[in-house]
Amino acid sequence: MIELGILFGLFLMTALALIFVLLRRQNSRTENADGLLIEQTRRIQAQNDRVTYGRGMGNGYMPTTRDPYRR
Repeated sequence: MIELGILFGLFLMTALALIFVLLRRQNSRTENADGLLIEQTRRIQAQNDRVTYGRGMGNGYMPTTRDPYRR
């Protein structure tokens, strides 16, 4: 029974530590130009990956990816 209490205590301490780390982190966006360009590139790449590897790939259909230089 003591082992079970220790196990749940460790789970609780781990959960509290994770909550503390997540709440301590700042959710602010990048303010410099390099960071904004990196965020834009990653966002466009993620969108292209969703289009390329989405549901349409099961039937042999190859969709075209969005041009990152068009708005």
